[in-house]
Amino acid sequence: MRGLTDAMASNKTILVVDDEAKMIEFIKMNLELEGFHVISASDGYEALEKAVDGLPDLVLLDIMMPDMDGFETLRRLREVSGVPVIFLSVKGEEFDRVRGLDLGADDYVTKPFSPRELVSRIRAVLRRTEGKAAATRSEVVVDDDLTINFDQRKVIVRGQEVRLRPTEYRLLYELVSNAGRLLTHETLLSRVWGPEYRDEDHYVRLYVTYLRQKIEKDPKKPEYILSERGLGYRFKEFGEPR
Repeated sequence: MRGLTDAMASNKTILVVDDEAKMIEFIKMNLELEGFHVISASDGYEALEKAVDGLPDLVLLDIMMPDMDGFETLRRLREVSGVPVIFLSVKGEEFDRVRGLDLGADDYVTKPFSPRELVSRIRAVLRRTEGKAAATRSEVVVDDDLTINFDQRKVIVRGQEVRLRPTEYRLLYELVSNAGRLLTHETLLSRVWGPEYRDEDHYVRLYVTYLRQKIEKDPKKPEYILSERGLGYRFKEFGEPR
């Protein structure tokens, strides 16, 4: 197992963005011990430059920074790059986590954190952003309103292509691939985010909301992604009446 994780880290560059030099050094030391290559930035403006010029595989982004905070940095970063981002912050309130995920972050780690936890989260995000699920059918015609082409990663809703974030796509893939079957929160978290996230139920709820807003006629009365209260979600079985 150690060999597998070392191989994952050996060619990966991590951009660490924090206005505290000691925090950067702490993170850099621990990530380099795990085999990662680390570059750094001390503010949002430098981070945007390094993200474009350095082409990192993942960004660790502090929220509380002067001039331009992590939220604004991420908003601007998402205009030019889809690089995975993990927020780092002393703020741990759910509102901040949701705001960060809504802006396109892939995860959120609250300070103080252990090096082991941080490395585990980094590897989990890298696994799921690199993983390419092989679809058993390249194109799925759910009904006249919804078609999904897994080979081309295209989702067509009522004749219009809808753009999905990578995590939204992975969640939709799991649901559609198991159409008609109930998938528990824990199952979805393990398959889409990784086994480290089995207690983060709010991730599933948030991204199901995103998907419903994009594919359902009325997100408040979903016809495709159905809830099983307290248990999880299931995608409507093909041919099931709407």
